Amino acid sequence: MTIAFTLAPQPDLRRLWTDAPAFTSLALRLVLGLIPLLSAMALGTRIFDGESPWLKPVKFHFALSIYAASLAFFARYMPATTRQSRLWRWYVAAVVFAILGEVIWLSTAAMLNTASHFNTAIPIMTTVYQIMGAFAVLLTSASLTMGLSIWRNPATGLAPALHHAIALGLILTFISTVIVAGYMSGSGGRFVGTSTRQMWIMGWSRDAGDLRVAHFLATHALHAVPVVGLIAARFAPTTATRAVWAATAAYAALVAGTFLQALNGQPFLPWLG
Repeated sequence: MTIAFTLAPQPDLRRLWTDAPAFTSLALRLVLGLIPLLSAMALGTRIFDGESPWLKPVKFHFALSIYAASLAFFARYMPATTRQSRLWRWYVAAVVFAILGEVIWLSTAAMLNTASHFNTAIPIMTTVYQIMGAFAVLLTSASLTMGLSIWRNPATGLAPALHHAIALGLILTFISTVIVAGYMSGSGGRFVGTSTRQMWIMGWSRDAGDLRVAHFLATHALHAVPVVGLIAARFAPTTATRAVWAATAAYAALVAGTFLQALNGQPFLPWLG
């Protein structure tokens, strides 16, 4: 049997609803949930740790909506039998439940004007934080599960380099995120050292080690590596697969480098300090 490979330069976005309706619906709900959150942030006058308590749930709604939409898009490259199986539907339902649990928890903390993460002042928040840690592993595991499924699927219709890039990006997302986020959760804080200044927009520390940099890069491996695969497959098809493996290794090294940098108490871009 001959399989035709294409680069799918203009993917049919309508397939989001047919291939991954739960993830697509979740992404839409998270985006719509930004309306009341942004309204509360604009109208509220409360301040927590120098900023609006609604800023964190807003950031997570953005991040998780992108994650859910990305999973919905990549689902088309899984075997149809897997997507249609009862076990997969139950698993997706559990992932969706975990994501909704995360954003509800964050919004609740914002309503109480208290910390959602590393909150030792309120015992119940400490307990919930541990549960949310398990939820975070569950929702991140979707990238690993999908990456392995796509890797094993010989009928994606993609160029081999792009096929590998999508699978490797998803798998790397899980591995690197669990390592970095797991350490950050156990360390009791996001900074190594005392942070007094932050970058504009991202909020990363300019004068201390910030574990969130490596965490951010880790969660976006599922975007960065496939982009390299798409470019390589189009412009250097004969060496594209090697380029994808090299890019995956380089991206993993970037995550590891920023992680070690933060552990040493150094800011991500020290020249901005």
